[in-house]
Amino acid sequence: MCGIVGYLGFRRADQVIISALKRLEYRGYDSWGVAVKHGDELGLIKRVGAIGEVEGYSVAEGSVGIGHTRWATHGKPSELNAHPHTDCRGKVAVVHNGIISNFQSLREELESRGHEFSSETDTEVIAHLIEEEYRGDLREAVMRAVERLKGSYAIVAMHADSEELVAVRYKSPLVIGVGDGEWLIASDVPAVLDYTNRVIYLEDGDVVKLWSDGLRIWNGGKEVERKIVTIPWSIEDAEKGGYEHFMLKEIHETPRVIEDTLFEYLSEDIEIDASFSAGISEIVFIACGTSYHASLIGKYLIEKLSGIPVRVEFASEFIYHHPPMHRALAIAITQSGETADTLEAMRIAKKLGARTLAIVNVLGSTATRIADHVLYTRAGPEISVAATKSFIAQLIVLYLIALKLSRMPGSEVSRLVEELRIMPELVRKILEREDEIREIAERLAGFENMMYIGRGIGVPIAMEGALKMKEISYIHAEAYPAGELKHGPFALLGEQTPVVATLVPDDTYEIMLNNIKEVKARDSIVVAVAEENDMEVEKYVDHVIRVPRTEHIFTAITHSVALQLLAYYAARKRGCEIDKPRNLAKSVTVE
Repeated sequence: MCGIVGYLGFRRADQVIISALKRLEYRGYDSWGVAVKHGDELGLIKRVGAIGEVEGYSVAEGSVGIGHTRWATHGKPSELNAHPHTDCRGKVAVVHNGIISNFQSLREELESRGHEFSSETDTEVIAHLIEEEYRGDLREAVMRAVERLKGSYAIVAMHADSEELVAVRYKSPLVIGVGDGEWLIASDVPAVLDYTNRVIYLEDGDVVKLWSDGLRIWNGGKEVERKIVTIPWSIEDAEKGGYEHFMLKEIHETPRVIEDTLFEYLSEDIEIDASFSAGISEIVFIACGTSYHASLIGKYLIEKLSGIPVRVEFASEFIYHHPPMHRALAIAITQSGETADTLEAMRIAKKLGARTLAIVNVLGSTATRIADHVLYTRAGPEISVAATKSFIAQLIVLYLIALKLSRMPGSEVSRLVEELRIMPELVRKILEREDEIREIAERLAGFENMMYIGRGIGVPIAMEGALKMKEISYIHAEAYPAGELKHGPFALLGEQTPVVATLVPDDTYEIMLNNIKEVKARDSIVVAVAEENDMEVEKYVDHVIRVPRTEHIFTAITHSVALQLLAYYAARKRGCEIDKPRNLAKSVTVE
């Protein structure tokens, strides 16, 4: 869950690396460091704090270097624990993203042979293993060192006596930026976009050697070729574009994201190859976090429109209890395509005999290579830790899958498709009400506890709304099916516990009004998310967030965008670090 960068070229490496690390700060931001080859020595600097605040740092003159921005997994944030880590003589330097599960036994073994460690991290063992194996060939030393490792890793290594970089990837993301006379290595594409839009996505087991004349890649002891991919994003796409925060920018990009994703799969008809569903008896979603909530909405849609039974599993739990998967389609949803638990769940699902489909935002990511079938969302880079536009893009793909698998008459499917086509305009109308939502959010910002309630499709909408509120505003927010409040949570209601209710215009509407009345009887402030023509709800609540009228199955889009804005403005009022909430990172690439 860290960001790593390597550079080899004609520019001053420290400046390139610091600039690139700032693009990766969403992957970790508790400490950072840079190492640069200067003559036959390594210049090294490590600091606690966010790389985004760094200006004017100089490490050493040199055109080969590595850098790292950290999200702590082993050892607290400190200069000693920050990367790069070096060997006993200060000749080898490494940066690493992942977890070395057998590091403690390796450390004890190395210490018994006289190696001295300066950090609490798992990464430092890699530098000492390379030191032991180095005989003048860095690639050979790295390859022998990683043979000893268990776990997940993306590693970039350098040596003071060598004008080269060596990188290895196993279960943690790593890309190569292909420039003109220069090379970059990074955890994610935004880090290289200032210098090139051509990248190579490395695969598990790849070992890469970069030097001034080129690169070579090996896998399984054999030299291999990997294709160069042209990235369609500009660097401006990865910048704030005048918005105060990336999160707000990304919410405002949602109409375009919907249009782009629909354009990918929708012309006159839904152009999704549904062969992945042939012969299946059930669908099992595997996902984490926001993608898990998208999966719950997918369950509702697919069961309602197609009648196919659907289960939703936390990927982090699935990998330990291995449920039956006979004739199942496993649908994995992961924005980055690198979520460790989801990737492992995909591998297990395949071993259990399931067909696999990945819904992914990042071209060439690991999930796309594991899955039998892939559907891409077209959300573009999402920098803020809190998922917003990527969540809506996932929903668009799920709507299209559900409609493709639907058993409804063709005329009804066509009607719903036409309704889906106008979603970008409906979202724009919600964004026009931004000031109204901000006023309500600022009233909620002073509370420390909240509840979100819904029924039917409104339940996962409420769950995602509560997640957004808690992760960026630090308000303790929990979501429940509205009918479950009386089974315990009622005890928490009162003047200091506002409740956000999602009202869906379907057969749950009347009972939701009754649930709201029950909440109001406990003196809680109630904020309802309801359609603009709903005049009844005003009689029973304190505030109403208005969204455009749409078919009830599409309220997952309209309500979710409104709740994203509600969370954003509550966090803004509380002065929170919205794009980089404490203790969280964008892409969870460790178990």
